[in-house]
Amino acid sequence: MTVDKFQLVGSLLRTPELLEYKNKIEHRDDIKYPFYNDLPGYKETESKEISKIIQSQIEHNLSVITDGEYSKSMWHLDFLWGFKGIERYIADHGYTFKDHDGGTFETRKDIGIKITGPLSGKNHHFVDIFKEIKKQAQGRTVKTTVWGAAHAVTELTVFDGLFGEDQVYKTKDELKDGVIKAYKEFLDDYKAAGGEIVQFDDCLWELFADDNESSFFADGTKGLENLADEFVAINNAVVDYGHELGLKVWTHNCRGNYESRHAAGGSYKAIAEKFLRDQHYDRFFLEWDDDRAGDLSALEVLRNKPNVEVVLGLLSSKTNTLDDEKRVYRLLNKASQIIPKDRLFISHQCGFASCDSGNELTISQQWAKITQGQEIAKNFWSTVATD
Repeated sequence: MTVDKFQLVGSLLRTPELLEYKNKIEHRDDIKYPFYNDLPGYKETESKEISKIIQSQIEHNLSVITDGEYSKSMWHLDFLWGFKGIERYIADHGYTFKDHDGGTFETRKDIGIKITGPLSGKNHHFVDIFKEIKKQAQGRTVKTTVWGAAHAVTELTVFDGLFGEDQVYKTKDELKDGVIKAYKEFLDDYKAAGGEIVQFDDCLWELFADDNESSFFADGTKGLENLADEFVAINNAVVDYGHELGLKVWTHNCRGNYESRHAAGGSYKAIAEKFLRDQHYDRFFLEWDDDRAGDLSALEVLRNKPNVEVVLGLLSSKTNTLDDEKRVYRLLNKASQIIPKDRLFISHQCGFASCDSGNELTISQQWAKITQGQEIAKNFWSTVATD
């Protein structure tokens, strides 16, 4: 498989035609995923816009294709919405992000989850979407982006507390096992449909960083190492199963990306041994577009893992201007002193639209930033990689 040294994380800005329907989804919880039966014209519009964004990626010479996440409302919860046994609802509050002025910013509120029955990942809508993308990709590689299993378990157990005597799952371990089982069922179907690459997206690693002011450390360190070990073990259980099926399993990590805002800090150095060294992914997409991630020395834990690749998110999808190329080249050179150049790639720190509303730039600015990334990759590597 031949792939470009510039990589897209996954999501691209939604079109106005698509947002007409997406804005309705955000404000209604009387409709059922994937919402086609409740919103006349939505399925046809989504299919049309997905076809257009696939073609745009091909025209821009991108070799790994997604649907731009046009089939999703949010980067993570849609995957759970596609499980049997899940019901969505509009919560009292959204997630809390850092606003541009340093204050707090609240996201959309349709983040509520109820578990109404045993979870199952069989016959998932994501597999149907994958099949359509593959048909239209003109032989190019297709990847599917999915919410990381440990992040999902943590949200359902630690944050939402969806287990107990009055719940479907009586204990935290039962719920954890139910989630892992559903993920494996999805991977079975994905592989059977011709899937080759699955990318698990995850935003919680930095909660275990002692230099993150919003981390679990704020509540003390009791049990923290065990929680981190459990987190890594959940991800590895799913990753290892993907490998057994013959899939390439990638991951993307950032600190939140919502309308050009972030959720947290925390350096990679503080979590490198657990979350870089000990996780079994084939490729890590890592956020390094500003100083919150710390210096590149965290990559040392991957130096002697010759089969692991690293995509450096040195570019920013949050800004509407082109990136500082001197900074990017400087960091690429520094990284290549730790990880061999042939194992490195470059990307933006995250997608351009982790949720429907997207980041604060235009579609034309988005493509200009993608073109810049491709030019930087061409200049730095002067070739493509074969793996």
